[in-house]
Amino acid sequence: MRHSWHSVTAEPHPCREGREGREGREGREGREGREGREGQEAPTADWTRPLMFLVEHVPATGEVLLDGAEGRHAAGVRRVRPGEVVLVGDGAGVRARATVTAVAAAAVTLTILARRVDEPPALRVTLVQALVKGDRGELAVELATEAGVDALVPWRAERSIARWDEGARAEKALARWRTSAREAAKQARRAAVPAVDDPLSTPELLRRVADAASALVLEGTAATSLADADLPARGELVLVAGPEGGITDAEHAALADAGALAVAMGPAVVRTSTAAAVALGALGARTDRWRSPR
Repeated sequence: MRHSWHSVTAEPHPCREGREGREGREGREGREGREGREGQEAPTADWTRPLMFLVEHVPATGEVLLDGAEGRHAAGVRRVRPGEVVLVGDGAGVRARATVTAVAAAAVTLTILARRVDEPPALRVTLVQALVKGDRGELAVELATEAGVDALVPWRAERSIARWDEGARAEKALARWRTSAREAAKQARRAAVPAVDDPLSTPELLRRVADAASALVLEGTAATSLADADLPARGELVLVAGPEGGITDAEHAALADAGALAVAMGPAVVRTSTAAAVALGALGARTDRWRSPR
């Protein structure tokens, strides 16, 4: 992942449970140290430690207004204060460091210090996550986003207990996945929020697999280990995680015919909500996805 920089001035997980406590500590710990380093070129930590908020557009210079839900969250929940350095991003690859200059009840004014553009990785990973019951799907989205997934697609697998049939209920469920991706991207200080597409049927998934540079199906009984699978250097890699009851034999056969390879991730049994995050860690170590500066 390459970065282009625009300097404006020379400036001197676990699950969701407990997140607010962690974020509150992150916002307090080291705040004075970060502010004291202003005036120096921003090190890597200054692009990962400050709180992050999302806006529609990140300008190269000038001011940015956090209003609406982000403004209320910044002012009322995170309690940012004048002089504090925060991050703002557009969710599409652009981030900036900015100083808080004014705080109102539901709005925060920021002044841009430096901006950077993060290009997408050469090898993009799309997670096709089978629908699962309860909030485990949202947990899968959250963890995969924090682990660096580039896009997410819900899949109506044969054994999926949740169905997401057409209608208001399905729209609400999809909205929750998108909210989970957005909030997890902010927590991870990611420049890009992974897109969450509409659900796929199995025939639609097979076409997606056939068009990808590579496709891996996470399967605990597979003969091939993820550590040994051949991986492309670029393009789209589709990662398929099945439902609680597993992928059926017919689905496995169809995926294999479309070009997918079933891979295992070691002897331990991994839940469907955490499997993708584990696999993304292995892919990060085995490819160039983790070798670029942050």
